[in-house]
Order: sequence, then C-alpha cells, then structure tokens
Amino acid sequence: MGAPDTLFRSSEMSLVQLYVATEIGREVVSALGELGSIQFRDLNSDTNAFQRTFTKEIRRLDNVERQLRYFAAQMEKAGVTVRPIPRNQNVNTATSAHEIDDLADRCDQLEKRVSELNESYETLQRRWVELIEWRAVLREAGSVFEHAYGQVGEIRQTGEDDDDTAPLLENDMEQNAHHGEQQSFSMMNIGFIAGVISRDRINAFERILWRTLRGNLYMNQSELPDKVIDPQSGEEVFKNVFVIFAHGKEIVAKIRKISESLGADLYQVDEDTTNRRDQILEVNQRIEDLNSVLQNTKSTLMAELRMIAAQLASWMVVVKKEKAVYEALNKFNYDQARKVLVAEGWCPKSGLPLIQHTLREVNARAGLQMPSIINQLQTNKTPPTHFKTNKFTVAFQNIINAYGIAKYQEVNPGLQTIITFPFLFAVMFGDLGHGFFMLLAAILMIVNEKHLDGRKIQEIFDMAYYGRYMMLMMGAFSLFTGLIYNDLFSKPLFLFPSMWEYHLPDDWKRGMKVTAERVDGYTYPFGVDWKWHSAENNLLFMNSFKMKLSIILGWAHMTYSLCNVYINAKFFRKPVDIFGNFLPSMLFMQSIFGYLVVTVIYKWCVDWNARGAQPPSILNLLINMFLQPGTVSERLYAGQEYVQSVLLLIAAVCVPWLLLTKPLYLRWENKKHRALGYRGLGEHGRVSALDDEGRPSVDGNGHTQGRFSADSEGDAVALVVEDVDSEEEEEFDFGEIMIHQVIHTIEFCLNCISHTASYLRLWALSLAHAQLSQVMWSMTLANGFNKSGVLGVIVTVVAFYMWFNLTIFVLVIMEGTGAMLHSLRLAWVESMSKYFMGEGKPFEPFSFELLLEEE
Repeated sequence: MGAPDTLFRSSEMSLVQLYVATEIGREVVSALGELGSIQFRDLNSDTNAFQRTFTKEIRRLDNVERQLRYFAAQMEKAGVTVRPIPRNQNVNTATSAHEIDDLADRCDQLEKRVSELNESYETLQRRWVELIEWRAVLREAGSVFEHAYGQVGEIRQTGEDDDDTAPLLENDMEQNAHHGEQQSFSMMNIGFIAGVISRDRINAFERILWRTLRGNLYMNQSELPDKVIDPQSGEEVFKNVFVIFAHGKEIVAKIRKISESLGADLYQVDEDTTNRRDQILEVNQRIEDLNSVLQNTKSTLMAELRMIAAQLASWMVVVKKEKAVYEALNKFNYDQARKVLVAEGWCPKSGLPLIQHTLREVNARAGLQMPSIINQLQTNKTPPTHFKTNKFTVAFQNIINAYGIAKYQEVNPGLQTIITFPFLFAVMFGDLGHGFFMLLAAILMIVNEKHLDGRKIQEIFDMAYYGRYMMLMMGAFSLFTGLIYNDLFSKPLFLFPSMWEYHLPDDWKRGMKVTAERVDGYTYPFGVDWKWHSAENNLLFMNSFKMKLSIILGWAHMTYSLCNVYINAKFFRKPVDIFGNFLPSMLFMQSIFGYLVVTVIYKWCVDWNARGAQPPSILNLLINMFLQPGTVSERLYAGQEYVQSVLLLIAAVCVPWLLLTKPLYLRWENKKHRALGYRGLGEHGRVSALDDEGRPSVDGNGHTQGRFSADSEGDAVALVVEDVDSEEEEEFDFGEIMIHQVIHTIEFCLNCISHTASYLRLWALSLAHAQLSQVMWSMTLANGFNKSGVLGVIVTVVAFYMWFNLTIFVLVIMEGTGAMLHSLRLAWVESMSKYFMGEGKPFEPFSFELLLEEE
C-alpha cells in the first residue's frame, strides 16, 4: 500500500473516496477522528454554511459549548478549580448520540440552576450592601443630630476656605435653646439628605455643591472602613457616608438631583431619636437574616460548581469532538438515490489498511449489510505534504515548516537539519562548560518527561521543553566543539603534552620577547594546543583559524544543499533541472568558492618555514583572480595562473548556461508536444464507485471510469482504484519562465558571494563568546582567587555566585539564544534557498488529538 514513511521524503499520499451509510456516518467520522489519518476535502464549498446538512446539530453544540464556558467563568469567579484530564487519556471516544442528548439536557438544567443561584446570591448581596450602607447612614446622621441638639453653635457651613463660613443652623438652634425649646428641622424649614457615594467622587461632589448652592449648606461625611460592592459597576470600592443640611425644599431637591447624577445612594433617616434607634435595630436584624441566607446560597452554589468542575474538562472534550464530527460531515455529499454519504480526502498510502480496518470494525458494530467503500482515486492533483515525526524529530521539522512547507515528495530539509542546525550552533557556542550546562538541562527534561508532559509551567520553559531533544543535540555538539577549541569556561584543558616549548636564552632579561619553538616530530593529537591560550598572539591565531574554518564549513554546507537539486530532479524525472540548473550552479560555485577552500587547506598543509617563503594572502589571491586574470603576484603553487584562468572561464560560461538552457529546452519541448497533438488532462467527469448493479460507471463522454470490487469473503469494506478528473495543465508562457530564470540566475550568482560571507557569523560569534567568557571569569572568580585568608573565602563565594548566575543567564541562555537564531538563519536562507521553495501544502488531518492540542 505504499513505501514506508521516512523523514527524507514526505509520505506517499492517496486521494480516496468514502461511501458510508447515513446511519453510521457519525460513528465512522468519529472513528476516523481518533485515527487521525485522513484530511477531508470540502465537497460543499459552494454551499452556504447555514444551508449545510448538519448546521442544526452544530448550533446545538455551540450552545452547549457556551454553557460550559459559562460554568468555567463562574468557577474562576468563585475560585473553584477544574479537575484536569490526564494527558493522552481517551475521554468517551465512542460517545453515543443518546449520551450527547443527555449531556445537552443536563447542561440546560445546570445552567438554569446555576443562573438562578447566582442571580439570587447577587440580589441578596446587593440587598446586604444596601443594609450595611443604610446602617452607616443612620449612625452618621444620628451623630450629627445629637451634635446639633447638644452643642449649639459648633455646626458651621463647610467650604473651601475656613473664613467663608455662613451660619445655617446656628441662629435657629440658639434661639430655640434660649427659649428652652427643641424644635424639629422641618419646623425650622431645614431639610437634610443622607446617603453614600464612592470615595473617588467625593471631592467632585463637594465642589459641585459648593459652586451650585454658593455655600448655603452644611455637609458632614465619614469613611466606611471596608470595601463594598457598587451595584452599578459590580466592583468593590471604598465609599463615604454623607449628611447634607440646607434651607428650603427647592435647595434640598436640587441637592438630591446632584447626588443621584453622581451615583450616590440616598437613604431615609427618621429625625426622631427613638424612631431612628428602632430603624437601626430593624436593619441589624435584617442584616443577620441576610447573612444566614447568603451563606446557604453560597454553599449551595459552590456545591453545584464543584460537582460540575469534576466533569467539566471531560464534557468540553466530548463537545469539541462531537462538534468537529458534524463539521466534517458538513463537508460530505449526500447521494439521494443510494442514501449514502460520499466523502473525499487525502491520506497516506501506508495508512490505508488501518482506515480499512477501522471502517470494518464500525460496520461490524452497527450490523449493517451495506459495506463502506474506499474508492482510491488516481489523479495528478498535488497532494498535501506529510512527514511522519516523533518526539525527537518534531521540533526540527517544525522549524523547517515555520519557513515553508516542502513540496510533495521533494527532499525534506528537516532531515539534514537534525545534524547541521545543532552543529552550526555549536561552532558559535563552542565551550565545554557551557555545552555541559545545556546538555544537563536537556537530559533533566527528558528524564522527567512523564511529569512535565502536558503541563503549562511558564512560556520560556515550555519552549525549552518542546525543544529538549534539540537542546540535547546542541549541548552534545557544543561539548565536541569545546574540545576542539580546548575551551572550558575560557580556560584550557591539559589533555596532552603541548607541541610548543619555550627556550629562554642565557642572556634573557625581563621585558624581552620570548618565542616558542615547535617540538620536532610531534603534533598535538586533538584540537587546539592549550599553550595558545597563554600566548600573546592567541587572538590573532584564533581569529585567522576560526575565520577560515567558517568559510570551509559554509562551503561544505552549501555544496551539500546544492546536491539536493540533483536528487529532486532525478526523483521527479526532470533532466532539464540536472543539466540546466544543477550542473551550471555546481560548476559556478566550485570554480570560485570551492577553489577558495582548496587554497586555504593547501596553505595550511604547506611548511612555509621549510620553503623559506612568506605564505601568500588568500584574500588578495581571490581578488586578483578576477581583477588581474592570468597574473599572480604571490605564488601559492606552480601553474596557478593557468588554473585560475580556466576556473574563471568556467564560471563565466556557467552564467549564460544557467540563464538560457532551461527556458529554451522547455520551449522546444512544448512545441514538440503540440506538433504531436498532445492535450492536457482534466477532461474526465466525476467518478462514482457505486454504479447501478455494480457495473462500471461511465462519464459523459462514454469513458469507463472503473468498477466496484468487493472482497471475496463478503467483507463489509471494499477498496476500488479509479481515475478522476485532474488539474488542468497551465498554458505554457515562455516570457514568464524566462523572467523566472533571470531572477533565479541573478539571485544564485549574487547569493554565492553573500551567503559565503554570511557564514563568517560563525567566526564572529565564536570569537565574541570566547572573549565574553574570558571577561566574565577575570571580572569575578579571578578576583576571588587573588585574595587570601578569610577575605579571600568571602570574596570567592560572592564571586562564584556572580559568575555562576552570569554564566547561566548571559552566556548560556542569552548567548545560546543568539547563536540559535543565527544558526536558524543559516539553515533557512544560506542552505535551504539552494533547493527549497517552500510552496507545499501541509497535511492537516481530521484528528481529535490535534484538535485538543490546539486548545
């Protein structure tokens, strides 16, 4: 049923038709959703979403989903935790339609119950707040009245200025006191208003009253100690109690309007002391009664929410799955004559037996006599791209998919990225100690996969956990490059004896320059000699070494990537891409940059001291190769001028070769096919594997489309292979192809230069990382080691703390992130642009697992 799935190429795909009995359509789609191996095509793309068959069911499930979200919001508000579902646990994978109906009815009842309890609780809460405010107003007004009757002359009109006081109650109260009388405020034509207002509005309230009434009022206020719920906004706010006195009913009415416009709550207060005390007693009794009712309502509501919380997560999964099933069914066609559902979709060929087995099981459970048919279609439509990944390869594949999806069956950049991406990262990050920290972090996450899988801890940690195997590779390669550089936290490793020795002359004096001499017949076995770390010209040597190494690695990386052009052309049987694209591109690149790499390696291999000659500059050699062809100022080898002239000529010939060969060949091929009378595909009608009485179906032109074939043993699933209508070939346009090839030629020639230079980032970041590590050491631990005694111990401990934290957060995390981004650019641009266009279509199967991961 197809070749095994590998990461080198995308899986072989098949376009299939499914013929499913209407009675088991929901069960079949649900089983295929658990399988996650087929991507359904929308056969009703011209039909409005509201006119599709299962719109009513989807609307009903939308309402259930809304109810579940309402429950979740109420739980969050009440502080109730939803019980999570263990990762990868199947939740009612075969939920029946009757169970879905029961769930919908139960959600309706629970929503009504929770809404009533919530509304009742909120109503009681508002009433309780009103009583608390009323009690505060009664107490504040009572203190004002007692003060007014008990201490005449102390009540003054409030205002912005202490000197602007106008007597409001003073004269009347004093006059009545002299006559031994105590009259009510109403008899003195003094009205009052008492209420509660938000504390952030009290200042504006006072200013408006002062300016409106010109100071003809007396206002007393106090602050409520606790927050109360504002009935308008529903938020908890601080409030102030106020009591305002004024002359005349008109002024009092005006004060009332101003208070209400600013959101103040006004309450009735009896002027009589006895009645006011009765009011306070009544309010206190009602508050106590409300407290008990509130507690009962709250406990009942919490009990309901806890009961729902125990099953909410599983209900959400069931509803999402069921909704996805009906959305998939809306993509099916309904055959009125045969009462079957017809679906089309893409699936991997390797997955066809499993799909067949799944349909057989569903049919067996339903006990239907009519078989479900898999009609395998033959078409030239471009299939979607699907790569079978695992937990090790998925992160590498996703960084490729972030750039673009590979075309169907072309070479997948994700396979080579598993090695090249972490290796190029390690070239920039190369340090044995830093690589060990990264490797250790990756190993710890891999070992604790069972505990960490599926958890949402913190965004940065989740990203690191997702790429834990990528970190494992980056850490392992960093250990290797750290050994090559002989670098451990900017310090060398004395693994082998050095190949350099210092010989001090007898007349050596302090301040004289000392040079090292190489040991005859001995070469340092592995990596960089540790004595280079203490040499004065260490930076000069490492600078030259890493710069040339970057060019060599960049050439090797791009050459390997360019070879994929040949592999793709051979696989798709396009010889024009081999002799029209691959050969001129490869010759052009190797004649210039391949020659550059050869000269670098040759220069390293020659003992210039034995020759008694100065090694020539490779940079000048390359520049003079173009500016002064045929002449050599500094000779590297014999016959150099002839070799360079031939290579320059090859590079010059490759440009028109690359530019003209493919367009002219395609033009000639198109004329040849037209002369032979060939015509494109796409002239066949739609295929049906269900023709009357099992006969072959015939399209409108009289062509036989195929035949139905059932298994000999009477199996309930049949597999049919037929041809279908295909995409029409695009009309040949020589101008468009020529423009495309011109752009490709210019880009390739220029990119060969810019991309080679771009690999110098390997040199720059590696050098910067090493120097920053050395500075970090010298500024922290080196200072601690230079001290002695108790002070030395204290300084060393503090310095180690600083060094360790700076190493982790700056050198490992920040520098590692920067090196990873640069390595990602080298993979995307410098490597993949040689052969990868990223114009494929992703395979998006109908899968419950993917559906739940997206939530």
